[in-house]
Amino acid sequence: MNLSWPTILRSLAALWLLSGAAGFAQAQTLTGDVRAGQQRAEMCIGCHGVVGYQNSFPEIHKVPKISGQSAPYIVSSLRAYQTGQRRHPTMRGIASALSEQEMADLAAFYASHSDKKAAAVPRSASVEVAALLEKGACMVCHGANFSQPIEPNTPKIGGQHADYLFVALRAYTVEGNRVVGRASPVMSGIAKRYTLAELRAMAAYLASVEGELSTVPQPGFR
Repeated sequence: MNLSWPTILRSLAALWLLSGAAGFAQAQTLTGDVRAGQQRAEMCIGCHGVVGYQNSFPEIHKVPKISGQSAPYIVSSLRAYQTGQRRHPTMRGIASALSEQEMADLAAFYASHSDKKAAAVPRSASVEVAALLEKGACMVCHGANFSQPIEPNTPKIGGQHADYLFVALRAYTVEGNRVVGRASPVMSGIAKRYTLAELRAMAAYLASVEGELSTVPQPGFR
C-alpha cells in the first residue's frame, strides 16, 4: 500500500503527540497568571522585548517573535530546552531555572499579546516554494495561513523572522552535537528532505506571510 507523505506525516504526528501526552497534560492542569508572567518576563525582555534584536548563536539571527504565540506551545518549547530536546546553551540555562508554574505564567503573558490577526488570505508563494511547502505538508500541522495550528503545542510560524526559521529548521537536521540541534521525529524527518537553499526559500516565504506574531517592546529593565 502506497501512502502519501501527508498521510505519513499525520501518522507520525499522532505518535509523537501521544508520546508527549503525559507532559502536555500536566502543563494543561496549570493556569498561567498573566501578571506573574509579566514580572517573570523581566529575564526575557532583553532579547524578546527588543524589536530586531539579534542572537549570535549558532549564527547571527533575530530572536523569535513570541508575543501572540500560543501558551501551550511556549510551555512545550521551554520544556524542550529544559530536557535537551532543543539544544541551545543560553535557553537551556534560562528554562532550567523555571518551575512548571513559572513556565505557565510566562506563556500566559506572551500569549496575551494576541491583538494581531493573520491575514484572511496568505501572500501567494512562487510555484517553486509552493511545491516545497506541499512536499513537507507544512499546512497539515501549522494550519491555515500557517497561523492556526491543528494542535495547541504546534507553533504559529506565519510572519516569523526568516533567519530564525532557517536556523530552527536546520537545527532539526543536526545530529550528535551537544550544543546545537533539535529532536523531533516529525520535524527532523521533514527538514532532512530539503537542501539548505530550499529551507531558506521556505523560511523567506513564511516570514512574508501576515501572521499573528510580533515583538512587543517592553517599557524598561529592572
